[in-house]
Amino acid sequence: MNFLEQRDRQPELMDQPGLDDKTHHHALDGLRTTNAVCRVARVLWRCIVETCALPSDLQPLRILDIAAGGGDVLIGVVKLAARSGLSVEAHGCDINPTAVQHAQKAAENAGVFTATFSRLNALADRLPDGYDVVMSTLFLHHLSEKDARTLLRRMADSAHQCVLIDDLRRNRLGYFYAWAGARLLTRSHIVHTDGPLSVRSAYTMAEMGQIAAEAGLRNVQFRRHWPERFLMTWKNTDK
Repeated sequence: MNFLEQRDRQPELMDQPGLDDKTHHHALDGLRTTNAVCRVARVLWRCIVETCALPSDLQPLRILDIAAGGGDVLIGVVKLAARSGLSVEAHGCDINPTAVQHAQKAAENAGVFTATFSRLNALADRLPDGYDVVMSTLFLHHLSEKDARTLLRRMADSAHQCVLIDDLRRNRLGYFYAWAGARLLTRSHIVHTDGPLSVRSAYTMAEMGQIAAEAGLRNVQFRRHWPERFLMTWKNTDK
C-alpha cells in the first residue's frame, strides 16, 4: 500500500511549544531558502497579475498573508510588484511571536517598508477586511479538514478579489524532494524533520478542491509548479 495514499498528520517540530528562538530563526531561514529555490513569490505574483484587477490610480494593491512565517514570500511579492511599478500595501500575520519578529526584521533588512507583520490567530481572531488578495503558503497542510474549511471561508470573506493557497502535493516525488531538498538547502534539523512530515500531511489537489467547495468557494483553479507544489486560486465574483 502506498504510505502516502492517506493523509498522516503528525506533530511537527516547529509547532511544538518551548522551541528556542535561535533554533526557530534558523528553521525560518531554511524555509526562506527553500521558498526561494521553489520561486514561490514569483508564482504567486504571476497569478496575482493574471487574476486581479490591478489599480490604475494611486491606490495600492492590498495583500494579506495568513500564517506568514518568516515573511519571505510576502516580501518577495512586494519586491516583484515594485519592479512592475505597482504600489502594494502588504500585511502578514502569524500566531507565533518569534515568526512575527523574524518577518518584520527581514522586511526592514530588505528595505521593504510597505510590509508589516503582526500576531494573529487566523482560526480564532477576526480577519481584517479590505484586502484585494488574501493568501497563505505552506499552512493548510497543518490543519484538519474542518479547520481548513473554516480558514478558507474566512479568507474568502476577507478577500475583495482573490484567495491564493500554495502548498505541497502529497506524492512520492514530493516526499523525495522534501527529504533530499531539505538536506541540500539547509542545516536546520527542524526543516530536515518537518519537510517530509509536511508532505505526509498535505492535501492532494482533489482533496483541496473538495474542501474548498464545502467552504463555499466555487470554481477554484489549480496549477502545479516545481517541485511538486500546487497553487489554488479562487476569484471573488461577488464583490
